[in-house]
Amino acid sequence: MKKFLIRLIVFLLILLLGLAGFLGVRGYSGYREITSQAPVETVVEQVQSSPAFVPYEDLPSDLIRATVSIEDRRFYEHGGIDYIGLARGTLSQVIPQLAQSGGSTITQQVAKNLYGMFEQTLDRKLVEMFIAKELESKYTKNQILALYVNIINYGDHHFGIYEASTGYFGVEPQYLTLAQASLLAGLPQSPGNYQLSDHFQQAKARQHQVLEAMAECSYINESDIETIYAQDVYATY
Repeated sequence: MKKFLIRLIVFLLILLLGLAGFLGVRGYSGYREITSQAPVETVVEQVQSSPAFVPYEDLPSDLIRATVSIEDRRFYEHGGIDYIGLARGTLSQVIPQLAQSGGSTITQQVAKNLYGMFEQTLDRKLVEMFIAKELESKYTKNQILALYVNIINYGDHHFGIYEASTGYFGVEPQYLTLAQASLLAGLPQSPGNYQLSDHFQQAKARQHQVLEAMAECSYINESDIETIYAQDVYATY
């Protein structure tokens, strides 16, 4: 019985390694095909050359902290792929008691949006991972964050933080308040369901989650959550 179990474990390990190798080759092939037609550097330069592009140094720190807290709190620790989150997300599919997690990292979302890879397929996910690794090898974390907030969908046809801040609040990104920044940071998860024109209450509920995440990451005090949440995001100062 013991020998059988050992053989079974060895067989399963070999099977998993073979599957991982197959998927790796398949993903790399797709990645090479896409990036040979449009190199990562070229696509990034196109984004950065947009008149509406807001460089990292001009982004409000509140927006950066809110975004990292709610989207990818291990952003500064991983190399483009959060294997801990990925494993947790996989387990959450079979263990209901485990909190849902394991979504794409900020870097993966940049890869997806840079190349318009929105189809929910395994091949797309594999290619996205390879592009994310290249992004991490060629750009700083700050540059990747700037790319993210400049291309992500904030709802109501506002793509990028400049369109979102001016379109929703009539202010340039650097003048966003913490209340406004935390509200905007929650929208990209589901822009159509959180856009402010017709889903303001849902967006506010999402904002509360963002503020809670910021407190968990020690960016704000837990005692300040309700005060920030109650602020009028449309008020002019």
